[in-house]
Amino acid sequence: MKIAGLYLKQKLKIKLNHATIKELRNKIILVTGGSGSIGSKITKRLLEYPVKQVRVLDINEHSLFTLNRSINDSRLRLLLGSILDKERVEMACKDVDIVIHTAAVKNLDITEFNPIETIDTNINGTVNLIKTIIRTKPKKFINISTDKAAEPSTLYGVTKQLSEHLTSWAGGHITTTKFATIRFGNVFETRGNVFEIWKEQNDNNHDLTITDPKMKRYFIHVDDSVEFILSILSLMKVGEIFVPKMKLYNMKNLASQVSKKHKIIGIRPGEKLEEILITRDEIKKAENRKDMWIIRPYSK
Repeated sequence: MKIAGLYLKQKLKIKLNHATIKELRNKIILVTGGSGSIGSKITKRLLEYPVKQVRVLDINEHSLFTLNRSINDSRLRLLLGSILDKERVEMACKDVDIVIHTAAVKNLDITEFNPIETIDTNINGTVNLIKTIIRTKPKKFINISTDKAAEPSTLYGVTKQLSEHLTSWAGGHITTTKFATIRFGNVFETRGNVFEIWKEQNDNNHDLTITDPKMKRYFIHVDDSVEFILSILSLMKVGEIFVPKMKLYNMKNLASQVSKKHKIIGIRPGEKLEEILITRDEIKKAENRKDMWIIRPYSK
């Protein structure tokens, strides 16, 4: 797609420093949802460093199979299972040093139509992980969240907001593990996103569907999101929420880079015209850095 050229222009150029490399050296790392779009990129990136082992826990057998075919590394461990399965999570977390939690039900249409399953995975799954971590005592836990958790208007956003609160609570009360959340906007290359839809529509000579000409969203390149995740390993302390500063895009303008033929279909229930990265209350207590905000819910 033409839009691919846009990715390179907007890269954040985040570099791993020596402190981060030290955090990864000889560590066993668990990535939940690790065969997904971001999870698989994290897994591959981790294996470029002197880690001891990377475990991927995922319920998607085919995605695990695909990931395994793309990586030839004896340090990779593929674990088929759900974050709702307490025994499986306990086994996955045994002797782990770092947990990166990306597993979630994310699609807006699917989450709204399947609220019980969404709550189970996004909230109860996170609770299950935190309870397991209390027992297994890894050094670090990173929860991956979304800008839809800031003043949420959808079920998905509410579940991710609660997962943020759970992670921050754990960071303030569990002394054996350091906890943090990273709140991203949209990731350009994730599977099932609007660019996949537009590509299919364009390939079939159809008009590109746009919900509203004024719709705006924050975006980040998947490689930049991975580098950001790894870079905060040496910064996290007590349940912070790290929010990278991302560019806000008009969706109609992005669509125009693929095709000039558009069809307006209207916004979906609960969908905002423009997401926010950080709320007014959060920004009052956030540390404002050049490339990120750091929201510290507790002080020590």
